[in-house]
Formats: sequence, structure tokens, C-alpha cells
Amino acid sequence: MLLAILIGVITCLCMILAVLFYPKIKLGRFSVSSYWVITLIGALALLLTSTVRPVAVGSALIADTAINPLKILTLFISMTLLSIYLDELGFFRFLANCALRHAGNSQLKLFVLLYATVSVLTVFTSNDIIILSFTPFVCYFAKNAKINPLPYLAAEFVAANTWSMALIIGNPTNIYLVTATGGDFLSYLKIMLPVTLASGIVACAFLFLLFRKKLSAPICATPQEVMIEDKFSLWVGIVHLAVCTAVLAFGCYFGIEMWLASLFCALSLFLWSIGISVAKKRGPRILAACLRRAPWELIPFVLSMFVIVEAFHVTGVTGKLFLLLGDALPVWTYGISSFLMSNLINNIPMSVFYSAILSNAPANPAAVFATVVGSNLGACLTPIGALAGIMWSSILKEHGLKFGYADFLKIGVTVAVPALLAALGVLQIWL
Repeated sequence: MLLAILIGVITCLCMILAVLFYPKIKLGRFSVSSYWVITLIGALALLLTSTVRPVAVGSALIADTAINPLKILTLFISMTLLSIYLDELGFFRFLANCALRHAGNSQLKLFVLLYATVSVLTVFTSNDIIILSFTPFVCYFAKNAKINPLPYLAAEFVAANTWSMALIIGNPTNIYLVTATGGDFLSYLKIMLPVTLASGIVACAFLFLLFRKKLSAPICATPQEVMIEDKFSLWVGIVHLAVCTAVLAFGCYFGIEMWLASLFCALSLFLWSIGISVAKKRGPRILAACLRRAPWELIPFVLSMFVIVEAFHVTGVTGKLFLLLGDALPVWTYGISSFLMSNLINNIPMSVFYSAILSNAPANPAAVFATVVGSNLGACLTPIGALAGIMWSSILKEHGLKFGYADFLKIGVTVAVPALLAALGVLQIWL
């Protein structure tokens, strides 16, 4: 028991330190993210010391259950590939440019339009993809317009990590926590839509209060023209995403599992893309870009964290934490603790860990959805909170923008904490 706890704690601490001080490991001309390499080493150490039995892990990976990590990873990566396909065709940049055009010379109007655009897109796609797509565009536009990019970057990041709560597909943490406890698309939507609305409105209001002085200056630049070259392919991608979302919503009534629906739609879109490339006698550029940009590193990361959490589970750690959290005020205890825990070990490991804690008793909807809230909004407190924060900070550095841990924390405390209290308050009332 002591060995398992020691290996698990050291692994998590090393992962945090690596994210902060040594995010990349260089291997010749190539580089890989250090966070998943460290967790993989920790998981292998647990398996090699027989702290976790390989047979038990193997059984979990082939088990026909909702908590199967391979199913969850398939669902998330398939949905991400659908979003990347649209991004490669210029869809998100086109919509962002439309928002800029409607803003005229008003920074306040631009701020509201950008927040609304990112919010709507995040609901139906993925917070990570929206952040990766919009951040460079905002940096370029702000530089051209000679305006402070921080209000818009903060609005984009907070909106993406707040409105990702609305649908189960918005964040891998949603998928893991809810499917692990037997939830489905529509039951999730019924509870989390009002919670997300409340949290999103409060977050926007506090962002405005924080940046109101910076938003008073006029915009002195005109947006560039953004054209969609292959409109037909774009519509094919939009139809695939819409069909996939509809099947995710209603497939449970016909016995269709979510991971199968998303995988089928992703494969269908890719086969169509290959067919068009062959017909036009050109290389499958879009398909290659999708495969290159897909978050494949999540696979070893999630599977490694699954092994580490399994070690905590078999040694009784998760059971003790379950008793410590209690069941008196589950919305607040699970919501606040998961919010803080996300910023200690990242929100994906936190979700894997909390799903194991919640497995000690019959599923408690209040505890599950409060943890979902904490996993999403925890991303807005510090860069450690989510992989999106790590990627976002890296993009800002590439564009020469100084934005340290303290700057991130200032926005997090000012915006994320009120948004968390609003979300948990509505969840408490709704349930």
C-alpha cells in the first residue's frame, strides 16, 4: 500500500514540475510532451512492482462497461477529429472574422461577439480545438489593430472552458465522469444546460468588470478577408458533426453507444475525404493534417493515469477519500474539492481519480455533476488546471506575449471563482 501511494504521489508531483519547468523532452529533431512520459513511467513502475496486476488492467481495457478508458478515448478523439477537419477548412477562422467585422470600431462589441462565438462553437465541438484555433488569430488581429490582446484572450479561454460544460462531448472530463457513472447525453444536458448558462453569464460579467478600462479604446484596423476555398467539403464536415451530435443525443434509445457513433462519423468523413482526394488526383492534405493535429498523447496519458488511480483504488485510498468527502453537501464538497484538485494534478487525472472515488457507492448525481463543474472551471484558475491551459500559455509565448502564472491566477481568482459559485448554486437548486 505504501509503495503504491509513494509511486503515485511522486509521479503526480513530477508531472506538475515538468509542466511548469520542463514541458518538452527533445529527442534529436523531435520533441514530446513530458507530462505523459512521466505518467507512463509511473504506471510502468506500478505494473513492474506488481502493485497493480497487469491482468486486472487488461480486463478493464476489454470490459464492456461505460468506464472502459478505450471507449472514452475513442469518443473524445473522434469528436476532436471532426472539429479539426472543420478548422483545417477555415471554418472557425471564418466565423471569428465575421465577429470582428460586426464589431466595427467598438472593443466592447468585439469582446461580447468573440465571447458569444467561442461559447457557441465550444458547445458543439471541443474546448481544446477552439483554444488552439482562435488564440493565434486573436494574437494576430490585436497586433494589427494595436489593441491589448489580453481581454480577448482571457474571454476566449474562459468561454471555452465554461461553455464546455453544456454538452457531454465538450470536454474529455465530462465524458469520463458521466459515462463512468452510467449517464447519457440527454440526462446530462437537462441538468448541465442551466448550470452552464448561469456560470457563463457570471464569467462574462466578471471578465467585463476586470477589463472594462482596456475595452474603452477604439479599434483602428479592418479585419482581413477570409475565404472558404472548399465550401462543399465544409458542408460535408458540418453535416457529419450535426449527425454525430444527434446520434449522441438519441442513440441511447436505440442501444447505440456514444463511442461507436462518434467513431463511425469520423471514419465516414475520412473515407469521404480520401475518395475526393483520389477523384481529384491530389494528396489527402486535410486528412493528413487532422491525423497530425489529433491529441494522440492523451492515449498514453489517460491509460497511465488509469493505472495509477487503480493502484489508489486497490490500496483503499479512494475509499478513505470517499468517506472524508462525505455525503452531507455533495454539490459543494465535490465541486470545490475537484476545482482545487484540478490545479494540483490537472483536470484529466483528477476526473479519473474522482470517478474511482465515486465508484465506492451508487452514483450520486449531485456529486458527479459537481465534479464535472470543478473539472471544467478548474481549468480557468491556473495553467496547471487543464492541458488547454498549458497549450494556451505555449501559444502566447510563441507570439511574444508575457503571461505568467501570477497573471493567470489573477484572472482565475477574479472570474473562475464567481463562475464556480454560480454554477454550484444553480446545480444545488436544480437538483
